[in-house]
Amino acid sequence: MRVVVFGAGAVGGALGAYLARAGHDVQLVGRPDVVAAIGAGGLRVHGRLEGTFRVAAVASLAPGTPADLVLVTVKAWDVPAAVGAIVRAVSAGPPIFLLQNGLGILEAARAAFAEAGGHDPDRTLVRAINSIPATTVGPGEVRIPGDGEIVLPPAEGPAAAAIARGETLLRGAGLSVRRAADFPREVWRKVLVNAAINPVTALHGVPNGRLLEEPYRAEARALLFEAADVARAVGVPISEKEAEAEFERVARATAENRSSMLQDLDRHRPTEVDAILGAIEALGRSRHRPVPVTERTIAALRTRAAERWEPGPEPS
Repeated sequence: MRVVVFGAGAVGGALGAYLARAGHDVQLVGRPDVVAAIGAGGLRVHGRLEGTFRVAAVASLAPGTPADLVLVTVKAWDVPAAVGAIVRAVSAGPPIFLLQNGLGILEAARAAFAEAGGHDPDRTLVRAINSIPATTVGPGEVRIPGDGEIVLPPAEGPAAAAIARGETLLRGAGLSVRRAADFPREVWRKVLVNAAINPVTALHGVPNGRLLEEPYRAEARALLFEAADVARAVGVPISEKEAEAEFERVARATAENRSSMLQDLDRHRPTEVDAILGAIEALGRSRHRPVPVTERTIAALRTRAAERWEPGPEPS
């Protein structure tokens, strides 16, 4: 099968490697330096999956690109541009799976899909949740330090065929895939963990496992509990006890991993602060739920990003 992975960073590289190992025709879309590295030496992967995989890599999609499935693995802020490029270039309207962190991903993708002239987004766009940890070692080189899964919504409604096709491909590649009956709740569970882990690891430059220690644990719990309060305010009943148990499970399972937000700061790239903490802050404000720790953390992250920022082309 032909699979386009739009976003050749850590997650995109990891998923592309699994699919390539299973014999699928994989095309990665990424930044020019990543494309050049993969073209010269292949896609190099370490950890849970080991090997060098010869996959196609391009900086942009050619018109009429064929695909049976598209995985969008760019960061949340780049979803509209990615979806627009996919609609304009990829033929036959394959399922488009969105694997970003944060809230509002599907809504942003739908707007870009319509603007680019796409047809039938309800049958095409699928929001998915990725928890497979991956770290960029260098251009075209990825480390997968632990296990994870991809969570999908139930295969029902207009997107049923798209969900089933993607699930078959991903399972066949050896990836753990789970369908969630209450998918919006699963999205929030992941958002809560991201809200606790990503900002604290990014601000302090520590791997995920350090958040089980003080003083990092206290900072993470404060963010976690504010996010859980907002989730309950919008009708998603996640208790502090459940949220903390999930945070601890993920921090232990990905103890060696450097969060995506920390990796972004290290590489002078925009972070997903708006899609994660920014979205929580906005929802809290609309539901009259104060989130002072979240607000202070957003300000600190923006200051840190500005200190490290180096102007240049945006990554895909």
